Amino acid sequence: MAEPDKIADEVIHRGRFLTFAKTSRGWEYVTRTNARGCVAVLAMTDDKRVILTEQYRPPVGGRVIELPAGLVGDIPLQEDEPLLVAAKRELKEETGYVAKHWTMLFEGTSSAGMTDESVSLFFATGLTKMGEGGGVGGESIKVHYVHQSDVTTWCRDRQSEGIRVDFKIFAAIHLARAVSQSTESRLWY
Repeated sequence: MAEPDKIADEVIHRGRFLTFAKTSRGWEYVTRTNARGCVAVLAMTDDKRVILTEQYRPPVGGRVIELPAGLVGDIPLQEDEPLLVAAKRELKEETGYVAKHWTMLFEGTSSAGMTDESVSLFFATGLTKMGEGGGVGGESIKVHYVHQSDVTTWCRDRQSEGIRVDFKIFAAIHLARAVSQSTESRLWY
């Protein structure tokens, strides 16, 4: 089966941040016009608490529990921002923390049937609180500290309250466990 070109044959709509396009075979998708990708950070405190964020997300019409995350290259004159720099910026903006140790866990698509967006997952440890967090530019981000052994139960409890949970939380935890087994096996006990 031949693969269609990614290049859109038709731009259906060009917005301020997104372009809605269609291929010659009729596949509709969206692409970001203001960023090169996304980063998400699994940040863990020295006492094994995972830092999660909660904020209202208009596309789903409700609050979502997520990893600290954000766009890469979306700041004017910083379009070539390195992934790690973006991850550090987002962690500090959303949670107020900076980290000594950073590990790139994985890069993958966020929803390949709908967008070309790529997400780079990072693992951050050696955390120090350096600011208030809560986001920038009108964001209203609530920060949660959940012991690593309680994350699944805690997230299910939030779902039962009607709050959505981003699955990247679990992907990042799985990947961090796999990486740490070869370097710090005690991390997950």
